[in-house]
Amino acid sequence: MKATVIGAGLAGSEAAWQLAKRGIDVTLYEMKPQKMSPAHKSPLFAELVCSNSLRSDRLQNAVGLLKEEMRLLDSLVMRAADHARVPAGGALAVDRESFSGYITDTLRSNPHVTVIEEEITRIPEGPVIVATGPLTSDALAEDIAALPGMSTLHFFDAAAPIVMAESLDRNKVFRASRYGRGDDYLNCPMDKEQYDAFVEALLAAETAPVHGFEENMVFEGCMPVESMARRGHMVLAFGPMKPVGLPDPKTGREAYAVVQLRQDDAAGSMYNLVGFQTRLKFGEQKRVFGMIPGLENAEFARYGVMHRNTFLHSPGLLDHNYCMLSRPDTYFAGQMTGVEGYVESTASGLTAGLALAQKLNGRESVEFPTATAIGALSHYISTPNSDFQPMNITFGLIDGLDKRVRNKAQRYELISQRAIAILRDLSAKLDN
Repeated sequence: MKATVIGAGLAGSEAAWQLAKRGIDVTLYEMKPQKMSPAHKSPLFAELVCSNSLRSDRLQNAVGLLKEEMRLLDSLVMRAADHARVPAGGALAVDRESFSGYITDTLRSNPHVTVIEEEITRIPEGPVIVATGPLTSDALAEDIAALPGMSTLHFFDAAAPIVMAESLDRNKVFRASRYGRGDDYLNCPMDKEQYDAFVEALLAAETAPVHGFEENMVFEGCMPVESMARRGHMVLAFGPMKPVGLPDPKTGREAYAVVQLRQDDAAGSMYNLVGFQTRLKFGEQKRVFGMIPGLENAEFARYGVMHRNTFLHSPGLLDHNYCMLSRPDTYFAGQMTGVEGYVESTASGLTAGLALAQKLNGRESVEFPTATAIGALSHYISTPNSDFQPMNITFGLIDGLDKRVRNKAQRYELISQRAIAILRDLSAKLDN
């Protein structure tokens, strides 16, 4: 049996892996390096174009549960993430090159996977999984928009800048994770005067023009830091710059505000500014972010950028396996389906790849229940919703418990343990 996967991002790579490991011959199309989008820099598969963090790895967090469910289903992306892990406290962050390299090497060396470096401008006959992501090329986007029942939408996404570790002033920063959970982050403390001056400079800084950009079309999880500042003078101090749980060892007290830097590579030579997605012009980024204590002479390995993301109005278009209702041999996966985030995109690719493999192998379809994070996410994108918007996984999407548990951490732990038990049972049945 054969299948086509278009796009070797997180979702496409995961879908190809789930198909190949079940004996399906996969033709994987990837336009890089022949053609690169404005946000892509690397020729490797599953490139992380924004943060290097896959967010929390704790079961008391919904995305931590989603990752554990994917591990139980032998996710290639989770294998790579665990292989390329770098220190990040309770989060799972990775060395970008090692992470993408692991996935690229694994797929290229798989005898069931044929990689073709070519841009696809029209959706081929199925069975096919379209996983071209939010940066789908214009020609293919037009072809997708012409499919029956299709309507496409878009929002804007942004990436934070990355600075070289050797250029930081270590006399002004301190190592610590919030609430004493290790020392995986570098922290740049600010007093009130420094914070006030920084916010004023941020508000006055010149932004790069982005065609069609509107403030209300930015996904909240990737809100540019200057957009947050416009919502109120103290928004940053209660958001990405909150000092809570980070006492400065020099004073023993929490600063007025703190900018956190997270390690971006295994060698610890680069750090990204946590929560500092931006569309400031490059020169303005160097000037304004240079006001952060410790970053006065920072060398930027990458400036922050903003780009347009395209997604589908999936409810009524896709089913719970990300399959088109009007074209059953065509699946979609990744952020373009309306899931938001690296892990969620991967989960959609896993679900679509697994579902198509089951179909091609003549096996019974698997429906992940809404008591699991994977199932809750796939049902969210396939349930009628006129005000559909991109969504991260949250416990609010997952079925609650039959009994009331007041303690939130305990409640989430119990929901997670229930989901893991369900996934263990499902995974044991899948390939037997």
